Amino acid sequence: MSFSSCRIFEMELKMLVTMNIVVCVVLLLLNHSSVNAQAVGSPSLSPTPAPAPAPAFVNLTDLLTVAGPFHTFLNYLESTKVIETFQNQANDTEEGITIFVPKDTSFSSLKKASLSNLTQDQLKSFLLFHALPHYYSLSDFKNLSQSSPVSTFAGGGFSLNFTDISGTVHMNSGWTDTKVSSSVHSTDPIAIYQIDKVLLPEAIFGTPPPPSPAPAPSPDIAPSSDAPAKQLDIGLSPESSTPSPSSRIISLGAMNCLTLTVSGALLLF
Repeated sequence: MSFSSCRIFEMELKMLVTMNIVVCVVLLLLNHSSVNAQAVGSPSLSPTPAPAPAPAFVNLTDLLTVAGPFHTFLNYLESTKVIETFQNQANDTEEGITIFVPKDTSFSSLKKASLSNLTQDQLKSFLLFHALPHYYSLSDFKNLSQSSPVSTFAGGGFSLNFTDISGTVHMNSGWTDTKVSSSVHSTDPIAIYQIDKVLLPEAIFGTPPPPSPAPAPSPDIAPSSDAPAKQLDIGLSPESSTPSPSSRIISLGAMNCLTLTVSGALLLF
């Protein structure tokens, strides 16, 4: 091999080595960029938080049995299966439920025909009228009173008017005006409040009659024509009817003068 050929071969070898080095450097740079991109684009994943524990199941039948004198209301709920509707709303929805429970004595003050004449559907609506399809704490009623009337669980036409008076919740159904007397249970999703009267909806019992007007005052009675007339006042006082001593003296003097005159006239004749 000639010297020139060796020289050319040496140059080609250097070029080949140089190209290999450049290719390796480029590959290293590309690989480094890819690693950095993955590091930036894929942040470290934080551990998934544990799900919040589900609220404890509350058995409404057990609660109303133990909590107070609500046996009459509970019997109506069980006989109409409305207790199941309330139970499903309480534990199977996110809205929760608010129930207004009358005491047993509230039912005893009703007329006997008030509930006995209701149909089965009316009785269910009457019971659903005692609940709201949402959980409300006592503090929520202050804002709720500003949006009255509020629809109850019974649906359209069955609404209640709420007012908050110094922290006491009052409600009016048209026929019934009562208040929350105590909180039986108030933990989301169930609120149960005791009330003093049974809520009677206008949608079932009609519009209540207006209050009786106050009796009109009795008119003044004029005196009748045959009433004894008053004696006329003739300007004489009681004292003037009795002669005074001076008038008696004058009268006696006049009589004496008249007697003497008559006697003198008789003597002349």
